[in-house]
Amino acid sequence: MSSNLNTKGVIGIFDDPETVISAAQKARKNGWRKFDVYTPFPVHGLSEAIGIPRSKIPWVTFLAGLAGGSFGFMLQAWTSAVDWPINIGGKPFVSWPAFIPVTFELTILIAGLSTAAALFVTCGLPKLNEKPMALSLTDDEFGLFVPATEVGFNRDAVTQFLKEANANEVRDVQE
Repeated sequence: MSSNLNTKGVIGIFDDPETVISAAQKARKNGWRKFDVYTPFPVHGLSEAIGIPRSKIPWVTFLAGLAGGSFGFMLQAWTSAVDWPINIGGKPFVSWPAFIPVTFELTILIAGLSTAAALFVTCGLPKLNEKPMALSLTDDEFGLFVPATEVGFNRDAVTQFLKEANANEVRDVQE
């Protein structure tokens, strides 16, 4: 194993999305699972090339919205029928059409806040001490990063792989 002790991994810089998708597919065929790809904009087909499973965040959003809407409706129904029953104009105590706006708003509020919280937890944010691997990755270049924690990581082999995958630049990422 010829990796430096303070090497975080190796990154290859690419010019176009098709090349980085092809490199990601080849990396998966090599048996690598911990690598990551950085892009300046969303790239269709990249998640499949990397092997990222479908996110669970939509389920969090759905369940939180359902809970928020149910809570909003039940709170209004309990308040108007049990805690403070006032007969106004002969209307029923649980007049559900009047409850729709608050139910809708609580559904959206709880679902939105839960989605944001789930996103932060899933992504491990905030990462306050992370240094950028290459400043141009957020502008106009694409990067494929293979961490030193990858099973069977060999700096020379990864460097050779990235060069063969048509990376414009290959460099070590230091801690």
